[in-house]
Amino acid sequence: MNRKGIIAMSMLATTICTANAHDIDYYKPGEGEGIAYFLPKTAIEVNVIATKVKYTPGDFCQYANRYLKINNITSEPSTNWEIKKIEVRTVGVPDSTKAYIIKLNEKSLMSDIEVTDNGIIKAINTSTPKTVKSEYILEKSQPSEDGRKYLTEEILSAGSTAKMAELTAKEIYNIRESKNLILRGQADTMPKDGASLKLIMENLDKQEKALTEMFIGKTSTEDKLFTTTILPEKEVTSSTLLRISKKLGILSPDNLAGEPIYIKIESQTPMQTVSINEEDSKKKKKGPKGVLYNIPGKANVSITFKGKNIFEDNNMLFAQFGNTELLVEDLFKKKVNARVIFDTVTGGIQKIDKD
Repeated sequence: MNRKGIIAMSMLATTICTANAHDIDYYKPGEGEGIAYFLPKTAIEVNVIATKVKYTPGDFCQYANRYLKINNITSEPSTNWEIKKIEVRTVGVPDSTKAYIIKLNEKSLMSDIEVTDNGIIKAINTSTPKTVKSEYILEKSQPSEDGRKYLTEEILSAGSTAKMAELTAKEIYNIRESKNLILRGQADTMPKDGASLKLIMENLDKQEKALTEMFIGKTSTEDKLFTTTILPEKEVTSSTLLRISKKLGILSPDNLAGEPIYIKIESQTPMQTVSINEEDSKKKKKGPKGVLYNIPGKANVSITFKGKNIFEDNNMLFAQFGNTELLVEDLFKKKVNARVIFDTVTGGIQKIDKD
């Protein structure tokens, strides 16, 4: 198939197409030949990192106060969720009302059209650097050692749980005494060098921690990532974004088992999604006289939880809160060789170069 037979594509993998003309028209799927592209709408992506905190009581939890003088140790297992971090960013999604096709002919100086995976225009006559989406670091606590592996024969032979707890507590105190003697240089057998000292102390710490957890219980933590995306078509005075439950974690907005997290979006500019130039062209049933782009508008975005702001940005840019304009036709005439880079989130122009 030659270049003139290329069928318009709108939702394929990132593509750099070569064209020999720039006769632009409104795109309708299945109609026309050329390179199809979209201008974007701007969506809000909210990423919430929540930490799951799980408590498992120890075998001797009811004896923690008696033998180790540690109060308020519960015998009930529990799971709690806490919000660790919230990050808000904007992303571009194809605007089906702003779909265009660049027809192929032999006289244009628009040689390369680069689009994103979902068909949003990225660049003309140039290429954009590859962007790497940031990955979130999700932390997870290391599994605790089982204190049972450090129980002595005497402890295991005890006739009751209470006696086992008493002997285990004595073992904890013995470990603490051994550590103190080593640190004071009073132990019968002292480590030969610093490396040996470090190794011995680490092993004693590990044993003490594992045995103590048999009284106070174990707490493990694990981060989970929850992502939600909203596409505001108009101002949002107050809307439930997500809900969070201490017992169940992050929930959907309609799940009343959790407390609501609210989002508010206030446009700072009058909304105008279609410019006069584009509206006139549509009335005449003719394509636009050049490349269209967005002039995004600003909005205030805030997210609140329990009456407190947990995110606020007064200068977020949105394609749908601005308007659409036409690039100067002369940019793509002979001897100019213009190169244009677009913002794939807002549809605005990031850079224009020309020879």
